Parts: sequence; structure tokens; C-alpha cells
Amino acid sequence: MSAFLYGIGLQWKLDFRSKGILLTYYIIPLIFFLFMGGIFTSIDPNAYKTLIQSMTVFGVTMGAIIGTPTSLVEFYNSDIRKAYKVGGVPLWTGAVNNFISGLIHLSIMSVILFFIAQIVFKASVPVNLFRYFVTLELFIITSLSVGVILGLFVKSTSKLTMVSQLVFLPSVMLSGIMFPVDMLPNALQMIGKVFPATWGYLNLCEDQWGMMSMFPLILTIVIALLLCIWRLRRLHTAE
Repeated sequence: MSAFLYGIGLQWKLDFRSKGILLTYYIIPLIFFLFMGGIFTSIDPNAYKTLIQSMTVFGVTMGAIIGTPTSLVEFYNSDIRKAYKVGGVPLWTGAVNNFISGLIHLSIMSVILFFIAQIVFKASVPVNLFRYFVTLELFIITSLSVGVILGLFVKSTSKLTMVSQLVFLPSVMLSGIMFPVDMLPNALQMIGKVFPATWGYLNLCEDQWGMMSMFPLILTIVIALLLCIWRLRRLHTAE
């Protein structure tokens, strides 16, 4: 257990020293929030009501989909994976350490955004804070699960850049954080429901518990877990 905790702590520190991780987990989401927060509140006087939720969805999605997979691709497609096998270290520890580190980083970023939004833009605070933060953690876990899948299945960083953008851009544009989903054609609304960002935003904006809106996030986590287990077994048997 001590070795496992040490691995998580080491991964967390390594992420802090990585410029790419800092950019996608903290710097770009917070700069985007400060920039777009001013625009949203200037254009729409009611934007402050959902500013925290919309900008949190953007930041979490960027960190999980663009930031998280990068180190996994580098890890599982390099000699480090072979060293783990020779040393008898389970390959799943790399994915789990990366996942937990990402969960900590994105939770910190979300809390920072939560307080800054109230100070700078006087954003409305969710009525049910307990439900908000529980739903937030569920959304972060779901988004990171998708990011881990990308990191395990994509074999090069060049391909990862393209694949990550193909997931990230529709997630942001079709989730409702930029403009109301009702403005989209029905076909695009249906496509948007495939991405966790849509359900994350919906749940973060609600004040009451609703299992029907939380079920897609839970289902995504279960599917992602099964895919990750299958992929890690394949990587373990591969030479």
C-alpha cells in the first residue's frame, strides 16, 4: 500500500512539473474562464447564474480529454512499460496513478474557479452545495475515464492530438455551455448526449437529485472500466 501511495504522490508531483499538464489542467481553463466570463456576463446579464457550472465543465473536459491521455500514451508505448513487466510491477498502476493524480488536480482547479467566479463576476452559488460537489466529482471521474481510454488505445502522441480534439471540441460545442442546447438541430442534440460534458453540465445546473440524468455518467464509467481492463490485459500479454 505504501508503494502504491508513493506512486500516486510521485505522479502528482511529476504532473506539476509538466508544462503540458499545467497548461491543460490549470492555466488554459482559468484564463479561458476569466476571458469568456467577462464576455458572457456582458452579453447576457443572466450568465452569472450558470457561469460556475459552464466554465467548470470546460476546464474539466480540457484537462481530462487533452491533458490526461498524454502521459499515458508516452508510458504505455515506451520502454517504461517493459521495465514494469520485468520488475513485476502491475501495468494498471500507471493508469490508476495517472487517474488519481488527474482527479486531484481537476478538483483543485474546480474549487479555484468556484471561488474566483464569485469574487470577480459575482456568479451565483449552487443552491445545494453538497449535491453540486458530489456531482462535480462524478463528472470529473467520468471525464477522466474517457481520457484514460484515449491514453490506453491511441499509440502515438501525434494521433492523440487529433483524436483528443475530435472528442473535446464536440463536447464543448454541443454540451450547452457556450449557447443553449435548444438552439441546436435535433440531430446535434442527440450527438451531444454521447459526451459526458452534456450530462455533467445538466447535473451541475440542477438543484435536485435525479438518477436519470446521472445514469449516463455512471454508465460511461462502467463501460470505460471494462475497456480499460481489457486493454491492460492485452498490453500485459503483448511483447
